[in-house]
Amino acid sequence: MGPLPRLLILPIALLSLLLALAGCRVPRATPAPALVSLSDVAPGVELDLRYAGAGNFVGAPIDGYERPVCLLTEPAARALAAVQRDLEAEGLGLRVFDCYRPRRAVGHFARWARDLSDQRTKAAYYPRVEKSALFAEGYVAERSGHSRGSTVDLTLVARRAAGTGEPLDMGTPFDLFDPRSHTESPEVTAAQRAARHRLRDAMARRGFRNYPLEWWHYTLEGEPYPETYFDVPVR
Repeated sequence: MGPLPRLLILPIALLSLLLALAGCRVPRATPAPALVSLSDVAPGVELDLRYAGAGNFVGAPIDGYERPVCLLTEPAARALAAVQRDLEAEGLGLRVFDCYRPRRAVGHFARWARDLSDQRTKAAYYPRVEKSALFAEGYVAERSGHSRGSTVDLTLVARRAAGTGEPLDMGTPFDLFDPRSHTESPEVTAAQRAARHRLRDAMARRGFRNYPLEWWHYTLEGEPYPETYFDVPVR
């Protein structure tokens, strides 16, 4: 058999390439989540978004937080708006510290936790826990439910006629890495535990579950992206 005509060589080569590619699995890009601004859905919720500035346990603005905006999936935002409406009837409201968290921000936290030479914020944020133990104790992790868009950190405030509300005494500040921050910690007073339970009950009525190591941390049951961790910047 003689050599193939030149006109057939290119189609055959192209067919071979297509067949080879058909056997390869091309990774899919993770789609961007459908996030909404909580302020558009529940304008009465107070925002104190710590990671867009330096007032946090790292002591610096966190990667991925380009603006102080609370972004959440629409189901989480609407459920939180319902919590706010429930609380307003009791003269209370919500103050939010963190919402959707990009994966790059979680990476920033992890790098900070591994840098044992940086102890600038120890007295304020982890006075009784060694920084080397933050991963093991569950205070810092390689992945965060916040990156799925349906987790929120927050507290209760007593609403005022004008201006910001007065935070209820929860026994510890937000982001204190300490056993006292566990929702059922025996180290806080009965009144402080009752305030935590009041927040927990209000959130549970609208489908949120608490993370037991942090009284402020809640995730929506039936969240729309339970297995996907996004990295879209907060803008």
